[in-house]
Amino acid sequence: MLGFVPPLPQQPGRPPPSGHMIVCGDDALGRRLAVELRFIYGERVTLLLPPGRDANNPETPLTQRGRAAALFGRMSAAMNRAGNGNGATGGSGDTNAGVEAVRIMEAPEPSDDVLEEAGIDRAAALALVYDDDERNIRAALTARRLNPRLRLVIRLYNRKLGQHLEELLDQAAAVAMPGIDPALLDASTTVLSDADTAAPALAATALTGSSKIIQAEGLLLRAAERPPPRPGERADPGLCTLALLSSTTNDPAGAEGSDSSGDEAPQLLPDERAVADAAGRGTVVLEAISRADPARPATRMGGRGAPLAQIFSRRLRWSALGFALAALALVIASLLTTEDTALHSAYLTLLDLLGMNDPAEDASPARQIIQILSGIAGLLLLPLLIAAVLEAFGTLRTASSLRRPPRGLGGHVVLLGLGKIGTRVLVRLRELDIPVVVVEEDPEARGIPLARSLHVPTVIGDVTQEGVLEAAKIYRARALLALTSIDTTNLEAALYARSVKPNLRVALRLYDDEFATAVYRTLRTAHPQALTRSRSVSHLAAPSFAVAMMGRQILGAVPVERKVMLFAALEVAGHPQLEGHTVEQAFRAGAWRVLAIDATPPADRNPDLAALPPFDPAGDTAPPPSGLVWDLHPGYVLRAQDRVVIAATRRGLAELLRRQRSAVPGR
Repeated sequence: MLGFVPPLPQQPGRPPPSGHMIVCGDDALGRRLAVELRFIYGERVTLLLPPGRDANNPETPLTQRGRAAALFGRMSAAMNRAGNGNGATGGSGDTNAGVEAVRIMEAPEPSDDVLEEAGIDRAAALALVYDDDERNIRAALTARRLNPRLRLVIRLYNRKLGQHLEELLDQAAAVAMPGIDPALLDASTTVLSDADTAAPALAATALTGSSKIIQAEGLLLRAAERPPPRPGERADPGLCTLALLSSTTNDPAGAEGSDSSGDEAPQLLPDERAVADAAGRGTVVLEAISRADPARPATRMGGRGAPLAQIFSRRLRWSALGFALAALALVIASLLTTEDTALHSAYLTLLDLLGMNDPAEDASPARQIIQILSGIAGLLLLPLLIAAVLEAFGTLRTASSLRRPPRGLGGHVVLLGLGKIGTRVLVRLRELDIPVVVVEEDPEARGIPLARSLHVPTVIGDVTQEGVLEAAKIYRARALLALTSIDTTNLEAALYARSVKPNLRVALRLYDDEFATAVYRTLRTAHPQALTRSRSVSHLAAPSFAVAMMGRQILGAVPVERKVMLFAALEVAGHPQLEGHTVEQAFRAGAWRVLAIDATPPADRNPDLAALPPFDPAGDTAPPPSGLVWDLHPGYVLRAQDRVVIAATRRGLAELLRRQRSAVPGR
């Protein structure tokens, strides 16, 4: 049976064959990645898990091994149903014939002995996806020493450290193998972050609920959901139709479609006939392509400086304005009742206000009255100055503390949780200049210093306690984005927020698919007019890690309900499904579609299409022009030297990237 996992804690039998892949992890991402490689790409996989329960979910009764076995069993059953059904898109049937079940090992640390037992010397790739960066770094250095030719995929949250580590490991591989091909060296080490991979999709879900952004060589590809056209209307297909939403999207009792939804599931990359026959179904279209701004730091809320509104209270500012108007009135009265000039009248009034002028004993009664009024107004100046000094000192003292949500704030996004994922989503939202209010229970959480530096309003407290969401102005928010690591906490916060504001847009971070489906149906039934989305970080990030294991690059992953569409850059050479075919012939419904061709000469191409040009504060340097051609003629013949940007399903991309199960050269 596919996906069968023997009940032994170890499987130290015959050594694994060469060319297999090793996945080391301690949370959901490791298990998801093993499923992706085994059931989508048809690879032989060895999964290394720590013994005992999941540290991130201690309340779960199953051990790490038990959760992995349950996940493999569900996937195997789904594969068997798909194989016995009436066909599947993008390659029917199971593609894993002749591939052994996932080999599960348990060990506290990926030490030398453990990696050697897993067959590190014969493996094609190793994924280190522990939640701890330090553990991943230690294991990567060990693996590079044991097998210099090994392709490494490392999960790191620290971006700068990841860049340095990638260069270090590539240099180690080059020193160990002086004659290595530079093209192979580029793919020998890949550092990824699940937070960076999932943050754009999560931020877009909270922001608009429908728009997803993919970056490619300084350009923005925007995939947008469009509702079904009304009777007599014709839907605008945009540049191309990427997906048809499930038939239950507009049903309050329906659920977001997934790979196990059958005919009701969303259809990815449909052909023109399927789009024409899909009456009453929403679509996801490639709506616009625009120039991306250079990478720049996230902006602060309320500006970069310290305006008077942040230093002095509104009451003090009104009091100062009233005193200034009173002084101006006294100057005008002095000017009208005396024959002095305007400058001399202002000078005398200022001396009277400060109590520095001599008594006007020999002056006219009008001048004496003005002096008395000026003295009284001067008495009011002293407490005003004292209040200004105290408020200024208070502002300086609290400048390094967290900012409270200001009065009158509205149209913002309430973000729950400032862990790894929440911090990256916060940066993404601030890059888009979206106002955010953060709710975090732990005052020492990872993202608290970032929220303080960006002047993001923050509420410290347990979101399940009454009054916390009200302090975050949830009744005036545009969306709630629940990104804590506990599913029940996210659900409780969403239910309470909906009780306060029934039409609130809600996006939940949930791991379990069955639980997410039940939550989605319940919230849709109770609030049919409000937008509800549930997303799994591991489900969004696993395809990018799997493609990196195959030595390729993912530009982005777009969630379509509970399915994922991938955007990737591929060299046409070595892909018989593309090479020598026209753009129209290369399109395979439900599998892949060629979106663009890189017209840049191969020697001048940017190896990383997803990278943005560096930010120039002076604005003197114009970003380089993009070589991507998007308005492709259907009759253009793809050549071996071409590089294309494609949209693909997980299975479609796996078919394009699937390696031959022969021995790896040089092993």
